[in-house]
Order: sequence, then C-alpha cells, then structure tokens
Amino acid sequence: MEDELTRRIASDPRYQELKSKRSRFGWALTILMFIVYYGFILMVAWNKQFLARPLGEGVMTVGMPIGFGVIIFTIIITIFYVQRANTEYDRLTDAIVSDVTKGAAK
Repeated sequence: MEDELTRRIASDPRYQELKSKRSRFGWALTILMFIVYYGFILMVAWNKQFLARPLGEGVMTVGMPIGFGVIIFTIIITIFYVQRANTEYDRLTDAIVSDVTKGAAK
C-alpha cells in the first residue's frame, strides 16, 4: 500500500510542479549566497587595502560592516526560504497528500 501511495504522489503533476518550484527557488538562493560570500572572499584576497580602510577615528574598518552584512544576508535568505517553505510549499504538499490519500481510501 505504501509503495502504491508513493508512486501516486510521485506521478501527480502538482508534485512535479512543487519539486520544480522548490528546486528553482533553492538554486536561486544558493547562487545569490555564492555571489555574496565569494564576492566578499575575493575582496579579501584582492582588495585588502579597501577593506582595511578605517571608518572614522576608531578601529572599525570598511571590511567589518561588509562582513557583518554577509552574515545578515545569510540570515535574511534563510528566513525567506523558511517562510516560503512553511506557507506555499507546505500548502501544496498537504493538498497533494490529501487528494492522493482520498483516492487511495476509495
């Protein structure tokens, strides 16, 4: 019975659409994260002078807020993904499972 249910869910066109949407969204966020993170790393590697410039009279440099921004960006895109997963993707998953299990109960 469980193999049949799994097969029915996997063959549902809405499930295929869900997989595609989730995959595209995940890859888009991954690419954004790579750009931000490796952009910062490349700046550290090739433009140390810019990052080492002091901000004002204190000890803070330009690189500190930029590095902090990378961390904040990571948190923001994580929240963005979780919010979408908990609303759109969970709703679609529940609808698919509900419809497929109704058909299996008949």
